[in-house]
Amino acid sequence: MRTMEDSPLFNAGKGAVFTHEGRNEMDAAIMDGQTTKAGSVAGVTVVRNPIPAAWAVMEKSEHVMIVGAGAKQVAREKGLVIAEPSYFYTEARYQQLQKVLQADKSADTSYQLSAPTKAESTAPGKVKVKMKGGKPQSSLDGQNIFTEGRKYGTVGAVALDEHGNLAAATSTGGMTNKRYGRVGDAPLIGASTYADNQSCAVSCTGWSEYLIRAAVAHDVAARVEYLRQPLPQAAQATIDKVGKFGGDLISLDRQGNFAMPFNSEGMCRGYIKASGESQVLICKAE
Repeated sequence: MRTMEDSPLFNAGKGAVFTHEGRNEMDAAIMDGQTTKAGSVAGVTVVRNPIPAAWAVMEKSEHVMIVGAGAKQVAREKGLVIAEPSYFYTEARYQQLQKVLQADKSADTSYQLSAPTKAESTAPGKVKVKMKGGKPQSSLDGQNIFTEGRKYGTVGAVALDEHGNLAAATSTGGMTNKRYGRVGDAPLIGASTYADNQSCAVSCTGWSEYLIRAAVAHDVAARVEYLRQPLPQAAQATIDKVGKFGGDLISLDRQGNFAMPFNSEGMCRGYIKASGESQVLICKAE
């Protein structure tokens, strides 16, 4: 996760998108499936790696979620790297904000927080891909990599250790042009991040306002624990429930079964097993 947060290719950490005011505000969460302890941070602007900050909240404090200046203070006290705001600046993300602002001005949609504008739709002849584990939503030909608009960008991971313990983590820069101190699904336990050894570990992404209302990550876990559904069935049922509002997730249970369903054109995703076997996928047909 730290590697993805340090890469400008991903909407997390270094590559975080800009808010309406021109800042980079990041959210992250982590959860331990053995203890169900969790930690999250939201609205952080100078913490270089939000996931370690979330871990510090989980392991070094009595709280679950800390926001803004409080999260910065926790990160500083725990010896995490504090970066200047300029560290998070990338020209591509800044230009992305300018395009959205111009589109809003032209369409007079400044009152809308989440609705994508016409300018954010897929260009003719391009196939866009929503990436999990960094998603920029980008064309497959490698051009216009930062033209995904406002909504997508979460990176996430789920893991199973040799003792059978699960964990999940999610990190994001949120939505381009977000306002009003908006917080998305990534740092909310049960919405985008959840892990419990009694069920599974889940990390989600998509249109936050709907994922929050559907408690997507916990919904998958509840289906596994209470309905005794196999993980692939539970994960797909939850994605089907979210439906047209958009949703992608990665999930893993204690037996090493995993499911990575999505309802977009594609999702960059991958896995690695203890044996060293690994695979990276993008499209549904793969």
